Amino acid sequence: MEVRPTSIPDVLLIKPSVFEDARGFFKETYQEERYHKIGVGVQFVQDNNSRSQRGTLRGLHYQLEHSQGKLVQVFRGEIFDVAVDLRRSSPTFGKWTSAILSEHNHLQLYIPPGFAHGFYVLSELAEFSYKCSDYYFPEHEKTLLWNDPQLDIEWPITESPLLSEKDQQGIPFSNIEYFD
Repeated sequence: MEVRPTSIPDVLLIKPSVFEDARGFFKETYQEERYHKIGVGVQFVQDNNSRSQRGTLRGLHYQLEHSQGKLVQVFRGEIFDVAVDLRRSSPTFGKWTSAILSEHNHLQLYIPPGFAHGFYVLSELAEFSYKCSDYYFPEHEKTLLWNDPQLDIEWPITESPLLSEKDQQGIPFSNIEYFD
């Protein structure tokens, strides 16, 4: 397995070992001991999967209480994945990092607790999976405004994205509650 740095040191870009031949490929997508050795020291308690069409933007979501660390990957298609640091005491507070995750590059992104997370679908269809270090509590979920000019995220968007009502009504960065 290969670990690549991102512009935010706590967010890790991971490439698992992929064994390919004429039949296809095999990869181990998670093995607790190996991931703990590279700095992913959380215990995952929930797995989620979503399917979205081209142009869909989901996020930027976080839970202030029951903050979730996430290990994200794409099994079909391609996405532009984003993490925003909401930890007030962090030197990268208010900064974002991104990665292209796809079925072809096999990359995973580890996002520790204390971050908002979202993604934009670049392919016709994308199936996205992620492990969470805490359970989903809808009553604690918050949405950071995806296109807040203060964050200045460089989304690769050429037309209006497909957004849920919740994502359309995200909170500007200047008005959110932060992690201590």
